[in-house]
Amino acid sequence: MRDMKRFLVVVMAVVAIGAMAQVERPKLVVGIVVDQMRWDYLYTYQWGEGGFQTLMHDGYLCNNTIIDYVPTVTAAGHATIFSGTTPAFHGIAGNSFSLNGKTVSSVQDDTERAVGGNEKTSAKSPRNLIATNIADQLYLATDYKSRTVGVALKDRAAILPSGHTPVGAYWFDGNSKSFVTSTYYCDKLPKWVVDFNKRHCDELAGDIYNTPVGTTITFALAEQALISERLGQGEATDMLTVSVSNTDMCAHNYGSHSPKLDSIYWQLDKELAHFIDFLDSRIGRGNYLLFLTADHGGTHGAPRMEAHHLPNGAWENGEARKAANEVLKSRFGVDNLIKKDHGFTFYLNHEAIDSAGLDTHEVAQVVCKELEKADEIEWAVEVADIDNSPIPTIVKERIKLGYYPGRSGDIYVIHRTGVQLGKTEWAGSNHGTWSQSDSHIPLIFMGWHITPGETSRLTHMTDIAATVCAMLHIQAPNGCIGTPIFE
Repeated sequence: MRDMKRFLVVVMAVVAIGAMAQVERPKLVVGIVVDQMRWDYLYTYQWGEGGFQTLMHDGYLCNNTIIDYVPTVTAAGHATIFSGTTPAFHGIAGNSFSLNGKTVSSVQDDTERAVGGNEKTSAKSPRNLIATNIADQLYLATDYKSRTVGVALKDRAAILPSGHTPVGAYWFDGNSKSFVTSTYYCDKLPKWVVDFNKRHCDELAGDIYNTPVGTTITFALAEQALISERLGQGEATDMLTVSVSNTDMCAHNYGSHSPKLDSIYWQLDKELAHFIDFLDSRIGRGNYLLFLTADHGGTHGAPRMEAHHLPNGAWENGEARKAANEVLKSRFGVDNLIKKDHGFTFYLNHEAIDSAGLDTHEVAQVVCKELEKADEIEWAVEVADIDNSPIPTIVKERIKLGYYPGRSGDIYVIHRTGVQLGKTEWAGSNHGTWSQSDSHIPLIFMGWHITPGETSRLTHMTDIAATVCAMLHIQAPNGCIGTPIFE
């Protein structure tokens, strides 16, 4: 009898625990990232019915959402949105960075193989991302039942948002003109992806980077993924991440508000309208939580700003590296003391410095002084000595939050406000700086448990993951430094 009572107590305890674990959640979470979408685009374009108008009318707008680190680039942005932390903690220090002495792309992984491409297609994975994200935490919280799929034209934009535990991540491969994946996810491309590639072979063979076709094909793949993987149809909350990449690619090539870029945004509006209708019919408006944001903004091209008598400028890092190396050679008698440059950072050649018995700090200070001679550069700082630098605290903190030891460069340059990376005559827009143009991003939540409204109080990119996880009643990602948006 005593054993029977103990058995019943255990059974009742298990039932009680199971009952406590029943948490109300939506069937699906959808995260949409529009690459290089400035915040003011929400109010610049004349949107049609059903797309951005629906999001802005039925959703909650955070009109003052800021990126708190530099560089403001694609890989770091996608990693931060979904992890709730910055490069200092998630490790994605840029689109490319140094890893074990070698320059790699943010999602490069030579231990894996490409699946679905050809011999020129390189392998990718999320292993360089050292923090968990929303999808990973959802997977843990649902006893590994949650399913996530990530899609985008860019590999990093499909891989980093979907985290370490998705059932699949798919991106466009320019070599094979098809959507591919890697052995990190599967050994064979799923039949539904093979069929999708065949069905859309004509569109995929064209210019999907600078035309609206890229937007249409991205949402078509997203919808097919949701259907084929039965997302939102199981007992646990699933997740779908969608990144629109050609908005960035076209902006780089043709500039903000160029006719080509405008046509992509108008098509994006139409695709969003169709996608929302698709989610409403398949999942139900009250059964999914959707958020839309951007990985970074963009600075208008110098020619456009110059034509309207607005402050502008451009600066080339490669030429600056060559000039600084000549000064270093003259001063110390050693070639190539700056090993490489990438974006706004310069990597010192520590092997050459040590071999010549030079002082690293002294070399760095010479480099900084030389770089600051350029009118376009406000400051150049040695990151290891940044606390002793006179640069403003707000910029200093953003450099710190964007720096990951061993991956980031030794010296960081801060452009004069309005100056972008690139050639002066280049009409394309660019990004990467701390300025409002690059760091002020749109953020809208819509759907499950969202009351329409807006706020202009300061919110942060890192708050996005914190907010979604708080709403789902799951633990925030392990590196999260954001705060839930309480509204």
